[in-house]
Order: sequence, then structure tokens, then C-alpha cells
Amino acid sequence: MTDLDPGARRALGSLSLSLAELVGKHLVAAGKLVDDDPAAALAHARFARSKAGRIGLVREAAGVTAYHAEQWAEALTELRAARRMSGGPGMIAVMADCERALGRPERALDLLRSPEASQLPPAEAIELRIVAAGARRDLGELDAAVVALQGPDLDLKRRQPWSARLFYAYADNLAAAGRGDDAVRWFLNAAEADDEDETDASERASDLADELAGRTPPQRYLPVEEPASSRAESADVADADRSATDRDDTSTTAARVSEPAERASADGADGTTARPTRNRPVLEDPPESESATATEWAPVTTQGSDPRPASAADAEPAAEEPSDPEPSSTESPADESSEKTESPDDAESPERAEAAESDTPDEQGKTGETAAAATAAEESPGAAADDATGTADQTGTAGDR
Repeated sequence: MTDLDPGARRALGSLSLSLAELVGKHLVAAGKLVDDDPAAALAHARFARSKAGRIGLVREAAGVTAYHAEQWAEALTELRAARRMSGGPGMIAVMADCERALGRPERALDLLRSPEASQLPPAEAIELRIVAAGARRDLGELDAAVVALQGPDLDLKRRQPWSARLFYAYADNLAAAGRGDDAVRWFLNAAEADDEDETDASERASDLADELAGRTPPQRYLPVEEPASSRAESADVADADRSATDRDDTSTTAARVSEPAERASADGADGTTARPTRNRPVLEDPPESESATATEWAPVTTQGSDPRPASAADAEPAAEEPSDPEPSSTESPADESSEKTESPDDAESPERAEAAESDTPDEQGKTGETAAAATAAEESPGAAADDATGTADQTGTAGDR
């Protein structure tokens, strides 16, 4: 609130203290930003209007800020509302310029002829005359635009704060009307009166003098382009960066794709059980070596005896593990002899499994039959003798018959 002038503080007096401080803060921010960042200034002004839209000062500030941001329709609406709320002529010059920007120069001239125009202070009256001269030019009335600016204020001996803008507008309309020599002279007068350096009057005078003398004016306002050599170097650097990035991406993808295949090959070479590879690249097919290795070996079992190849299991069923591997001291001698008899078979079973795995199916069958016969002979030699005796008895009995 301290940055606001006394009239603005009085206008915000109808608001609560906290709301008045909030609105005043945003009005001050809009005033500070309006020249450098009109869009940000307009955002502050709109916020202030949303909080205090029934105060004429706030609506006028929003209209002026919208004018600087080139929001012509919004500016015209806000300034009309401010004039209705506050009374008086309002900012007729800004409203007339908005009408020009919206393509309605006749309405700008109507504001010049309105009763409120006679109530304007001198500075705003000069601004309205400058806008009216521009409206005449928009209508093609070039000589009428020059006449609209003539008056007692167009005096070199009487310097006023608005003299530089008035002299500049007069020189511009003289140049548009084809009066080049007079325009150069008034541009120089405007440059001399412009203590704040608000206009480019001296440059306009120099350029117009060159045109009148047949010389080509310097290109002052064209954008400066970057030299061709610098652009080529920048393009080469950008291409090199893109190539390096592409190579890095390709190397990373190749490493990710080859890693599962190398791991599958290593599993097959070591003779260990190959497990399906996870985390494969989504867009890449699995390597052939990996799929072949995965189908060649049987899945790992976690229960029972040690895992064995499926082919060996098909050739000879694995013996079940006894429930009580250590016999107790109360077992009979017959059990001990049975144990001793079965133990060679158990010891030989891994060897037969290895032989069955390495031999062909025919050889595996012959080997199995031989091993079975040898086992039967070892287990019951007495039974074989009994069988032989029984056969002899039966033969003798048949002979008796």
C-alpha cells in the first residue's frame, strides 16, 4: 500500500485492510512490469480485478495493462467500465487507439468529437490529437492527418513534456503525405526535444535524408543472422553427438541380446542343468542355442534323489530310498544277510545308469538282462541247486512211470 499514490489508496479504502493490501500489491506489480513484461503485468491486473472489480481505479489499471499487452478488445471493455464507474472523460485517447487497432477508425474520430474530449488535460488532449491523425491516415486522408496536428502546441519555442511525441507524429504524417524535406526537419526537431530518448527520431531523419538523396538507407532493423561457417560447425557437432549416442545405444542393445545366449552356451558346456533365461529383450527373439539347450535337459527336481537325465530314468527306474537307512541292533541275521545281498545291487545301480545313458537301446537291454541274471545267481545259489535236484527227481519219476 505504501507504493500506491494517495488517490489510489483512497480508492481502495472501501475494501477491508487485508484485501486492500492484496489488491494494492498486485496493482504495484502490474505497474512495474507493464513496460518490460506486459503479459505478466496483465496477469497481476486481472487478479486485482477479480478481487475488486467494482472499483473504477482497478478496472482502469486493468484496461491500460491490457492495452500495453495488445489485448485491444479487453482494454476497451475495461476502460469503458472504468469511465462509467468513476465518471469524467476517462482515458479517451487509449480507447480511440483501441478502436483503430480493431479496424474501426470512424469510432476513434467519434471519440475526438465527443463532449468528454473537451474535458481532457493538455497531455491527454495531445495524445487524442495524435490518435485522430492516425485514424485519418487509416482512412486515406493524408493531408487531413497533417492538419489535425497543427495548432499552437506545434511551436519550437515552447517545449512541453509532450513536445517530442507531437513533433515526431507531425514529421511522420508529413513523410506519409510526400513532404520529405519538411519531414526531415521535424524529425530533427523531435530528436532535439526528446531528452528521454523515447523515439528514434534521429535515425528516421537520417534514413529519410538518404532516400531523398538517392542513397540506400542502412538496414538498421533486420535481425542479425549467424555466419554460415558457425552454422556448419554447429551442425557438425550436433551430428557427431547424435552418432555417438546411436553407437552407445546399439552397443548396449547388442550386449543385452548376446548375454542370454552366452549364458546358455556356458551351461551346456559345463554339463549342468540349464534353466530358462529370464529378462530377455522384449523385441528380440530368443537365441536358438538357448532354446535347444533348454529342451535337451530335463527340468530340475527339488524332491527325492539327485536329479538325473530323463533318458536314464526311462531306461531304468530309480530305486526308492529306504525309510530307515541305518538298521537297528535288534534285526535278525537274515535281515543282515538280505542287506548284504542288496547292497551290491545298490552300489552298482549308478554304474548301470551311466552305462544305460551312454549305450544304445539294444545294448542297454542286453546289459540289463546280464546284470539281472548275475544278481539272481548271487542272491540264491542254494535255490539254483534245489531247482536242479527237483528236475532230476521229476525225470526219474517219469522214468519209473
